[in-house]
Amino acid sequence: MSFTGKYELQSQENFEPFMKALGLPDEQIQKGKDLKSITEIVQDGKKFKITTTTGSKVMKNEFTVGEESEFELMTGEKAKAIVQMEGNNKLVANVKGMKSITELSGDTITLTMVLGDVSYKRISKRI
Repeated sequence: MSFTGKYELQSQENFEPFMKALGLPDEQIQKGKDLKSITEIVQDGKKFKITTTTGSKVMKNEFTVGEESEFELMTGEKAKAIVQMEGNNKLVANVKGMKSITELSGDTITLTMVLGDVSYKRISKRI
């Protein structure tokens, strides 16, 4: 199953509590909560390029499954992590104490991020 495609954010759960847990300022959280984002994924075997555009902010991350890569986080800081693939439709990584699970099911991608006891879920559909 290939992750390649463009996906538009449909819904998100627990955005504000999760962003507060990350340490983002309230003003930034309020601006970001209603912005729609488009994520473009290009998969070439175990290599991934993920570009997420939210309003005027563009975040690009590239990685190879099983190899350490550097990621730009929502806070703007950079951190290293290793992404593992579970089955052929799930990517799992642990970045700075935060667990990230990206699961592809048909035309829907669900991203779940967990930091301590706060979890955040984004659901995006292929466009």
